[in-house]
Amino acid sequence: QVQLVESGGGLVQAGGSLTLSCAASGRTLSDYAMAWFRQAPGKEREFVAGMTRRATGTYYSDSVKGRFTISRDNAKIMLQMNSLKPEDTAVYYCAISNYYIFTTTPSRYPYWGQGTQVSVSS
Repeated sequence: QVQLVESGGGLVQAGGSLTLSCAASGRTLSDYAMAWFRQAPGKEREFVAGMTRRATGTYYSDSVKGRFTISRDNAKIMLQMNSLKPEDTAVYYCAISNYYIFTTTPSRYPYWGQGTQVSVSS
């Protein structure tokens, strides 16, 4: 059974930084693509950042490119978030997928964490 548990969310002022962490158990992360998504109130869940299997490539949404960095070690997926903006406020989720190609579509990710709240004040 796969378990993903996020941590590191919180309240920060605009321009500040946070690092989210997602601890994984039950699977070897190198076998899976991984991603961070976020969902703000009243909006659909959206892709934020992702990494291919075996860390051969990374992808970012245009809204976070240059500010966020996804990384991983053996059992954790991290998201370093710099220069945070109020529009980054959302619940952030980590997810992993063994789909045959890298995808930013949430429905292609069968395993999800419970989410962690990030709030950015202006």
